[in-house]
Amino acid sequence: MTDELPIGRRVARWRVRRRMTQQMLADRLGRSKSWVDKVERGVRSLDRLPVIQEVADVLRVDPLTLLGATRTPTPAGIPEGVEGIRTALARYDAVPGRPVPAGEVGHAWLAYQHAHYPQLVRLLPGLLGAAQGHGAPEVLVPAYRITSALLVKLGEADLGWLAADRAVGAAGGDPVLAATAALSVGQALRALGRDRLALAATVAAAGRLDTAPAGWAVRGTLLLQAALAAAGCGAAGRAGELLGQADDLGVRAGGDDPHHTGFGPLAVELARVLVAARRGDADEAVRRHAAVRRLPGWWRLPAEHRAAYLVDVARAYLRVGDLRGAARALVDADAVAPCEVRCRPTVRTLIAEVAAGQPAPAGVARLATLVGLSR
Repeated sequence: MTDELPIGRRVARWRVRRRMTQQMLADRLGRSKSWVDKVERGVRSLDRLPVIQEVADVLRVDPLTLLGATRTPTPAGIPEGVEGIRTALARYDAVPGRPVPAGEVGHAWLAYQHAHYPQLVRLLPGLLGAAQGHGAPEVLVPAYRITSALLVKLGEADLGWLAADRAVGAAGGDPVLAATAALSVGQALRALGRDRLALAATVAAAGRLDTAPAGWAVRGTLLLQAALAAAGCGAAGRAGELLGQADDLGVRAGGDDPHHTGFGPLAVELARVLVAARRGDADEAVRRHAAVRRLPGWWRLPAEHRAAYLVDVARAYLRVGDLRGAARALVDADAVAPCEVRCRPTVRTLIAEVAAGQPAPAGVARLATLVGLSR
C-alpha cells in the first residue's frame, strides 16, 4: 500500500519534522537551497534511487517512506505468498501484459535492501509477469535477481537457483548483465551447499568481464562470492587470493552502483570476516569484526547487508562459545532489519541454538518468543 502524497511533499514533511530548514537540508546533501525547494514543490523530479537514498539518510527515514510505502508490523515466519512467485516462475510463455511502471524494479530493489520481505513476496508475482511480458533484458535480469535473492533468504534455494538461471538466460549477449546474473547463481549454489560449483561459476563469470571501469563493481562482487565459495569448500589459499584481487578492485571502484552490488573497500573487509568464519577460523572472524563496524561507510550499507552480515557474525561467536556475543549480534541485526532475523528459517535455527545456552543470554529470549520458539 502507498499513500498518494507526492514525494516532494513527503520530503518537506519529514524535513519539518526533523526541524531542518531548506538550507540545512541542502547543506547536508551538498546541494543548493533552490534544488531542495524545487524538489519539495514538484518542479524537479526525485526519481533516481541513489538520490532518494541520500535524502532518506539525511532525514533519518526509510527510503520507502519517502516513496509512500505504508508501514506494517514486522511479522515472524516465512511470509505467505511464495506459491505466487513459484507460479510466476513456472511460466515459459511470455504473455504481453501491463507495462512495467518506471521505477518499479528500483522500488523492488529498495524493498530488498531494507529487508521488507513480506512486501516483496506480494510484489514479485506481478512484477515478474510484467517483466516477462516486457522481455527487455535490463528489466528481466534484475527482476529475476531480486526474486532469486529473496527466495534464498526464505529457505527456497532450489527455487532461487531457478530464478538465477532464468536471469542468465535473459541476459542475452550483454556481458555485464550476464555477470550480474552469475552473482545470483553463485549465491543460490552456496545456499544449496554447492560451493565448488559456485566457485567455478563466479570465477568464470569474473573472467569473462573486461577490465573497463563499468564492470569493476560487478567483477569485484563476483570475486568476493568466489572467495566465500572457496572458503566453504576448504580452499583457504584460493580464498585469500580471490580476496586480494577483489581488494585491488575495491580501491578503484566507486560512484554509482547501478547493479546493486554494494561493492567497495568495506564490502571486501566484511567478506574477510565471513571468509574467516566459513573456513572455520571463528577467532579471526570475531577479531576482524571488532574493527569492521568502526570503518567509514558501515552505516551507509543497506539494512539487509548489515543485518545479514551480523547474522553470520553471530554464527562465528557461537562457534567460539561466546553466547553473549552471538546474542548481541542477533539483537543488533533485528534492530537493523527485523525481517532478516524473523523471516529466515536458518536464522530461526540460530536463535534456537543461542537461546538453548545456560543461562540464555538476555535479549535473545525476546527474539525466541517473537519467532515462536519456546524453551
